[in-house]
Amino acid sequence: MSKQIQTHMSPIIGYHRAPLSQKFGAPRQPNLVALMSAIEMIAPFDTPAAFVGLEGFSHLWLSWQFHHNKDTYNSQSFRAQVRPPRLGGNQKIGVFASRSMYRPSQMGLSVVKLERIDVVAGRVILIISGADIIDATPIIDIKPYIAYSDSIEHATSGFAPAAPTPSAVTMTVNAQEQFAVLVDSDIKSRVPISSKSVIEDIQQRLVAADLPLIKALIAQDPRPAYRRNEINTSFTMRYKSVDVSFCQVATGELQISSVVEVV
Repeated sequence: MSKQIQTHMSPIIGYHRAPLSQKFGAPRQPNLVALMSAIEMIAPFDTPAAFVGLEGFSHLWLSWQFHHNKDTYNSQSFRAQVRPPRLGGNQKIGVFASRSMYRPSQMGLSVVKLERIDVVAGRVILIISGADIIDATPIIDIKPYIAYSDSIEHATSGFAPAAPTPSAVTMTVNAQEQFAVLVDSDIKSRVPISSKSVIEDIQQRLVAADLPLIKALIAQDPRPAYRRNEINTSFTMRYKSVDVSFCQVATGELQISSVVEVV
């Protein structure tokens, strides 16, 4: 007979709105790619009064939920060990020595940059960058990042002492032409008239500035660790309203081969 597991329910205070709607392609850690996204607060947590003073902080701690996990946690499904991509996807370590999504709480923690606080029709939307979380992720809590206490000068980072080296990324002429056709040419600044319009720009509207971000995401090499030696095998990352296909070519770099609008 298994022991009863004590649980605690946390309210969802908002949802992450981002260009990436699938796990494939999302950075494996925060602040590896300066990807713009937003947190859409929900009532009653969207009142501007709750954010007075936050504008003085450059970064935020986000607590969030791994909502794409297929299984909910119970004592039978607990995974004591996981295989981090950083170690090639083969070596096992303890789940509490990792940032794996398969953990008892199914909760994540990220530091992100606060770009600005928008108030649209009386509702707060936080514009952030550097998040390693995908679209529609439930946000559980927001706290300001305190530099003097949250940054530990002599901390050690175990099997991940430094950021991984980005891969070189190239793009075929065909892919460049496809991207150019799909870019929204209306680059005039628009005054947001609703939270919906702000979110649609982040989730769907493809602009020229998205191309270096797409390349930066692919440079992190989102392929499974055990498939990183495959040559000319196509992988597809969904970004906003397009599917971006790429593969590793014989010369070693990752090459974007097509940019196709999602139908």
